[in-house]
Order: sequence, then C-alpha cells, then structure tokens
Amino acid sequence: MNDLVRQHTALGDSDLEWLHLLVSEWQLLSDLSFADLVLWVPTLDGTRYVSVAQMRPNTGPTSYQDDMVGHLVPRGRRPMLDAALDEGRIVREGDPEWREEVPVRVESIPVRREGRVLGVIARNTNLLTVRTPSRLELTYLQSASDLAQMIANGAFPFPGQQVDMDASPRAGDGLIRLDADGIVQYASPNALSAYHRLGLAADLVGHHLGETTAQLAPSRGPVDESLAKLASGWAPREFEVEASDGVIQLRAIPLKPKGNHIGSLVLLRDVTELRRRERELITKDATIREIHHRVKNNLQTVAALLRLQARRIGSAEGREALEEAVRRVGSIAIVHETLSQNLDERVEFDEIADRVLAMVAEISPGRVVGRRTGRFGILDAEVATPLSMVLTELLQNAMEHGFGPGEQGTVEVTAMRSGTRADSRLLISVQDDGRGLPEGFDPQRAGNLGLQIVRTLVEGEMGGSFDMVPAVGRGTRVVLDIPVRAEKG
Repeated sequence: MNDLVRQHTALGDSDLEWLHLLVSEWQLLSDLSFADLVLWVPTLDGTRYVSVAQMRPNTGPTSYQDDMVGHLVPRGRRPMLDAALDEGRIVREGDPEWREEVPVRVESIPVRREGRVLGVIARNTNLLTVRTPSRLELTYLQSASDLAQMIANGAFPFPGQQVDMDASPRAGDGLIRLDADGIVQYASPNALSAYHRLGLAADLVGHHLGETTAQLAPSRGPVDESLAKLASGWAPREFEVEASDGVIQLRAIPLKPKGNHIGSLVLLRDVTELRRRERELITKDATIREIHHRVKNNLQTVAALLRLQARRIGSAEGREALEEAVRRVGSIAIVHETLSQNLDERVEFDEIADRVLAMVAEISPGRVVGRRTGRFGILDAEVATPLSMVLTELLQNAMEHGFGPGEQGTVEVTAMRSGTRADSRLLISVQDDGRGLPEGFDPQRAGNLGLQIVRTLVEGEMGGSFDMVPAVGRGTRVVLDIPVRAEKG
C-alpha cells in the first residue's frame, strides 16, 4: 500500500498512517457486512482511482475472485465512487451488478480524516445466498452500518488504537451489542458460552454487562469499578477477565455513528486454553533455565574439587592434567550459565568466546595477549557446548606450546558466518605468532589429548572440518569449518 499511495496519490505520511490504521481494523467491517471491501484512492491528477487495499469476509462468500489491489479505474466509470468522494456521504443507490453470473450489491463509504475525504471504500456484497436474516445477522448488519457511518464521519478507526487482528477477538469469536447505558441487547451464542465459562448461570440480555463482568471476576474487595466501566464499552479498549474456570479476552468498540454515543460493540473470545498453554510454556522455560543453572553450579563444584585435588598432587604432570580438566569443565559451565539466562536453547556465543579467551589467557606461561575479531553470532546449545570445549583446547594449546616462559605474543580468534539460510556455516581460525609447528607434525594423527578432543568434537559431533597449518610468517593457524543454523533476520 505504501508504494501505491506514494506513486499514484497526493496523500502525505499522516494520511497514509490513517489508511494503515483503517486497514488494520476493517476486517471487522468486512465480517459484519458479509462483504468484500476495496479501498480506492484518487490519483494525483484526479482523473482516476487506484485500489490500494482489499479485504474478503470470513462470514460469507466473496464478490471478487481476483486480487483488485493495484487496479486503476478512470473517474466516471463508477459513479458511486465519484458521488461518495465528492459529496462525502455513504452512497447506496443503484441496482446490483452482475459479476460472473453473481449479483453483487455495491455501496461506497467515504474515508474521512480531519474533515477531508482521503478515499472511498467500495463494499461489495454477494447476493447469491441471500435469505431471511437471523437475529445474529441483523445485529451484524446494524453494527456494520454504524461503523460505516463512523468511517464516513472520521470517527473510526480510533487514533492511537493500533489493533493486532491476529491476537484480537473477531466477530465470529463472540459478539455482544450494548445500548447507550451498557445494557446487553444481543449476545451471540459464542459470547454467551464464554460467559458461561466464567460462571454466569443466566442469560446476558437485559443485564448490565459491566456490572455482570465485574461480579464474575474474582475480587477480594468491592466491585472493580474500572473493569465495570471497561466492559460497559465507554472507551475503545482491550482487556481480559479471568475467573476460576476460564479466561475471556474482550474488546470494546463505542458506537457513535452520528456523533452521539448510542451503544457499543464488545467482541470477545474464550482464551482459557491458550492462557493455560502459555503458563505451561513459561513453567517449562523456567524449569529448563533452572536445570542449566544447577548444571552450571555442579560443574563449578566439580572444577573446584579438581582444583583442590591438583594442589595435593606432588607430580607436576598430574597437577597439569587436573588443571587442564578444570578449564575444560569451566568452559562447559560458561555455556550452561549463558543458557540459564535465555528463554530458548540458543546463545550469543561471542560473550562465551571472550570469557573462554580470558580464562585460558590466565594460564599463559608468557605475556600473551588474546583477542577476538568477527562474530560467532547466535548458536544452538548443541553446537555451543562442544565449540566452547574446542575453543578452550585450541587456545590452551596455542598458549602452552606456542610460547615459552616470559615470551610475548598474540593469539587471535577470528569468526565469520557465511553461506545461505539453507547452508549456513561458521568459519573460525585461531592463529598465534609463536614458535610454530614442530617438523613433520601431522595434526590429524597427533596423539595429544587436546587435539584428539578437538578432532572428535569438530568432525564427529558437529559435522565440521579441522586443520592446523603454519601461519604466514610465524606461528600456527587452526581453521574450523562448522555447519550451523542460520541466524534469524
């Protein structure tokens, strides 16, 4: 719609925003009217109309099989559009049109904002299945007529009340019509069922909806006056009412077709099961986070015990092996600590990489500086956990074997995402400027425990590749290529 309005019309940004607000609401008008809606806006030169939006009803057959958005119609071809635009009134005169052997009643509703008519809504009703309307259908049509008049007067949609139609109740979910005093004139079967779920034993018709709703909602004190007022439909609001046996979501729409408040529409739906599932998910998320937190604490306890044991061992080789184990356990604990703070099983790995880098740098025999360039991005837990161990082993190997006591140097970790959403990959390199690889060293066959861990995790668990080569100039470069899930966005 933005492109069509800016390309063909003279409407400004504030007018366009009004049209967006209207389109976010007009599914309700379409459903209540049992009709298709097409929004026509006059072009910049005033000689044509361009259709910028279209809506089909959920409550009846469509009048348009084709998509009308983007169509241009010369002024004069559809006199009802001209009359509604020029005279600023709803135009209903005219005989039904025949489209593919289907009779269609056409009406035109001017879209007014701040005294100006921005465009016209063509309301097209398929008459093929017309029959004697029920009480529900008559209520729908009367409500649609009131909303159409409010659009023509510039009183609907309500400014600042952007509605998420995917989350808000719709006409078919449940509808209640109130008079000016908040007394129920009509309640659809779905609406009545929802109130029965809250504990209502009687009919709604003839009762004050606000007072009835406030009495059904649990309260330790006097009747909630704000709830009673909201349910009376005096202001355009969305709210929820929860009782012991159910939850209903309500949306109040004041009706002022001629400027005076004549009543309200209240749309509602039973969201009891939806809220129950949401609570279950929240509980499940909290449980998972608590598990990660406890795993992290247990791993830290294991690391502390290993560290304590290392101090009691006289053998330098045994003490070094236990200290390496402490760092391996610590790297896994960092991942679980991060997972305990998230709502899903994905982590921002850059923070983990920085913490692992700082942890390993503390054991460097020389004065070695570690740094990271590029982004690891967000990774799944099943990748983050083994990758943290791999990174620990590679950094530990670089600092212990690349530099001697007192030597200065640098270890740089570089990360880059590449590929497509279907084939996303993480490319990692760990490069130092130390003494380099020994003569004839083969990283694929080396018996070092750390490199065995790296090979097993990278190739076996993560399905990636691993190589270790001499760096350009001086030092060693390790290259990892790991398949990962693409980041969102």
